[in-house]
Amino acid sequence: MAVFTQILAMRPDFTDADREWLHQLVTDWQVIADLSFADLLLILPMPDGRYVVADQCRPSTVMTLRSEDVVGKEVDRELHGELDAAMRATSIFRSTVMRSIGKSTVCNVYAPVRHKGKTLGLVVRETNMATRESNGRYESESINAGKQLYEMIPRGQFPYHDPVMNQRHNARVADGFIILTVDGIVRYASPNAVSCFRRLGSLTTMQGQYLSEVGTQLLHTNDTFPESLPLVLSGKAAVDSELEANRSAVSMRSLPLYDANGRTGAIVLCRDVTELRRRDVELQTKDATISEIHHRVKNNLQSISALLRLQARKTQSQEVKKELAEAQRRVQTIAMVHEGLSQTADEMVDFDKVISKLLRMSVDLATMSDQRIDIDFDGSFGLMPAQDATPLSLVLTELVTNAVEHGFEGRQQGHILIRAKRTGTHLDIAVEDDGSGIEAEEEHGMAKSSGSGLGTQIINTFVTNDFAGSVHWEPDEQGGTKVIVSINLRAAQAEQN
Repeated sequence: MAVFTQILAMRPDFTDADREWLHQLVTDWQVIADLSFADLLLILPMPDGRYVVADQCRPSTVMTLRSEDVVGKEVDRELHGELDAAMRATSIFRSTVMRSIGKSTVCNVYAPVRHKGKTLGLVVRETNMATRESNGRYESESINAGKQLYEMIPRGQFPYHDPVMNQRHNARVADGFIILTVDGIVRYASPNAVSCFRRLGSLTTMQGQYLSEVGTQLLHTNDTFPESLPLVLSGKAAVDSELEANRSAVSMRSLPLYDANGRTGAIVLCRDVTELRRRDVELQTKDATISEIHHRVKNNLQSISALLRLQARKTQSQEVKKELAEAQRRVQTIAMVHEGLSQTADEMVDFDKVISKLLRMSVDLATMSDQRIDIDFDGSFGLMPAQDATPLSLVLTELVTNAVEHGFEGRQQGHILIRAKRTGTHLDIAVEDDGSGIEAEEEHGMAKSSGSGLGTQIINTFVTNDFAGSVHWEPDEQGGTKVIVSINLRAAQAEQN
């Protein structure tokens, strides 16, 4: 199926402002389809004389006429005469011929999309005539409101210029709608809209009342409310807001109605978002709890690290001192991962930020007082869950520590480069140094062991068993050593699935 932007690209004469206007139109035209109980098609003329359907919108308030996608399809040539006449019009153009789509009798109405003095295309309203039979007050008010919005398209009044939309859960027609007069008086409120205000605590009859008064009566003296709320309740601007009262919340959006002479009233959409806001609060509480847990884990690990450091000072054995220092470094590595987790609302770690700090710390701990080893990074690790971040950080710190201890032994200066290339859940890492060479760092295809050899076991266990990856050692072109690690991130893969 053709993409909207691809179809727009077939019109090189359109300016960026023209394309943006069409994008805004299809972003906001669902409300017209729902109010009108009709399907909408955006048809654009092509330079070669064809007419192509650039986008379509199905109503959510009635059965659609078109179950199949028609975006990108060419309009039948038998309709070209009618389309040409509609393109020349400057206002609504009505077809004089009834057509059939399936078993439905359909009436087409065309709204030229006008922008800065030129007609870009047509919005076709396909109305199933069965929806116009035996309508009650609800249907009549809805159809009339949709008709007024639709007629604003040729005058360049819809979509709105610079609308202010801040709500995450925008109200829809089926959620409830209110029709206001030009003075802001409620002329009609749908049953769902009345229910929204009943939930807020309003017991008055809305019809014939100023909506602003109905809304403000629900607020107490010291209650705070969004600055946009008065504009929504009066229907004077295309904005959205939220009204909270009686432990309930209603999201509202105003759509001013205009004719050729100016504003004539407004449509206010209402949606009860009480349950959604309750869930938001629960999620915020859960996120805060998780962050606090990670913070306490980090603190506990730092306490363990401090105990190891104190124990190392007490012992007389240099070998024990070295092993305790290694244990302290590894505990500190895990603590820094939890520090990163405590600063985010989810379980994802900005690994580039964490590993940069970790590896620089590892280099500082492993170097002698007269050594200066620099470390740089190329590429990006990206975001990853703690399940992957913790073992990977241990692997990299062991590799870097091995390079410093063995590759730069007896040398005063050196440089380490960490390269990372991530493709989805696959990660390729290269640890390059300009040290003494591969003989000083590698032994039987593994990191050269010193002391207990735990560092070597950590690298091999995590890479091969946990990440189903591989570690390969080879001489660097500059005379040092290059370690190539290829792994598959486990938790990241599970999240994608």
